[in-house]
Amino acid sequence: MEELILTKVNLLTIDDIANQILEFVGDIKIVCLKGNLGAGKTTLSKVLSQKLGVTDTVSSPTFSIVNEYLTNENKLIYHFDCYRLKSLEEALDFGIEEYLDSNCLCIIEWPEIIEELLPDEKVNVSIEFVSDSERKIKLEKYN
Repeated sequence: MEELILTKVNLLTIDDIANQILEFVGDIKIVCLKGNLGAGKTTLSKVLSQKLGVTDTVSSPTFSIVNEYLTNENKLIYHFDCYRLKSLEEALDFGIEEYLDSNCLCIIEWPEIIEELLPDEKVNVSIEFVSDSERKIKLEKYN
């Protein structure tokens, strides 16, 4: 496992932080965003998607569970919010395995409920609330 810790993260530095995260992620296709409610998972998802060339509006897939975005290079990005899933079976019912096996980037908020379905090769991004304007981000790469 490779690890990187970013401190003093705020909205003023989020573009630079997103670049660092994308460099750390490299070719890995599963990125899991962990953190308490309001920590900034969706905000980070938006900035990462924009950096990868998504021009559509990126929004939280809280009610749809998954949103699909196309980059300006015609690559698909799947953005999941697993917060409302009550069981692993619900994830299997909507076909999450097909998304995970698609070789497309999957950005997953609240991945804990589907942890056992995730491949060994992934990046965990843990966002810790420090203050209203500051976060600490811990990156863990498993490959």
